[in-house]
Amino acid sequence: MRLVVCDDRDDDLGRKAQLDGPIVGRAEVLDAANRLGVADPEDSDTNAIFAAVALLDELRGSGEPCEVCVLTGSAKVGIASDRRVADQFDRVLERVQASSAYLVSDGAEDEYLFPILSSRVRIDGVRRVYVRQSPSLESTYYTLVRALKDPKLRAKTVLPFAFVLLILGFAAAGGVFLWGVIGLAIVLGVYLIFWTFDIDEALIDAVRTASADTRQGSVAFGFGLFALALVGVGFLTGYNHYAAGASVAPFVRVLLFLQSGLLWWILGVLVWETGRALRRMFARGRFPRSYVVATTSVIGIGLVSYGIVYLVRYLEGLSPVAQVPLLAGLIVTGLGLVIGAGMIHQHFRTVSRASAPPITSG
Repeated sequence: MRLVVCDDRDDDLGRKAQLDGPIVGRAEVLDAANRLGVADPEDSDTNAIFAAVALLDELRGSGEPCEVCVLTGSAKVGIASDRRVADQFDRVLERVQASSAYLVSDGAEDEYLFPILSSRVRIDGVRRVYVRQSPSLESTYYTLVRALKDPKLRAKTVLPFAFVLLILGFAAAGGVFLWGVIGLAIVLGVYLIFWTFDIDEALIDAVRTASADTRQGSVAFGFGLFALALVGVGFLTGYNHYAAGASVAPFVRVLLFLQSGLLWWILGVLVWETGRALRRMFARGRFPRSYVVATTSVIGIGLVSYGIVYLVRYLEGLSPVAQVPLLAGLIVTGLGLVIGAGMIHQHFRTVSRASAPPITSG
């Protein structure tokens, strides 16, 4: 026997027509559809129930033994409603010895129950019923609501809109709406950069690691704080040089900012890598090879960055010709160190593969 199943996951029958599931049999299901239609003529579940009855008549007309049932869930859609539907379906299967079933649905919400039903009996097909005036309205709405329940997606969609309202609201209240727009552009720009490169997740992981280091007494936490302090000193030094150059062009002031802060930032990264290397050494009993690669690469990138800053200053006529060998030496040396870091990394990989024990079968 085949069973035609119509599920009401949000329990419209119970809330509007005061009917409890499961409802089994053609006459009982038709009565439930009529009562729900009278209680709420706009409810799409009414159409789904009538469609289930129509499918039942179609199958019976072809000489196939079948029965129809309606399962109801809970107004609070979720685990509780799904468990209730599963319990009702088990009771129906005890009453009707069905070998397969056909699911009739009025939208994407009810079709979330497909795995629950298919785990108990073979599902031969799904018939989706829509109101003709708006065939995709419910599915679109449910998809959006379901997606916004995801904390990660909600943080990346609702949060920017909240930033817009808060910043513009405070700026308008303070009479500085233009500065609010400027601040909003900066905040959203930083937010999009964080979102694009997953910097927010990296920061969260860093905070969790720092918390674990604090509880375990790891040396990496102290080195990390010192590294952050050096980065802050770099920004402060760069800002002081930027503010002191009020008489020069803004582009020149930016170059002064970068030139003054680069050294501190490079030192901060080196201190950070040193702390991580010491933590691994204390945990594993040996100094990590990756530290040599990381420090060589960082120093090389720093030299290239300095060389680029001096090159831009020279192209803008801010540096004498005598500094050309200096900037060329910085760039060439930096590139050599970056290439050398890659070669060292490849060498370590080759050594690790050669020292690894062979894999034997059996």
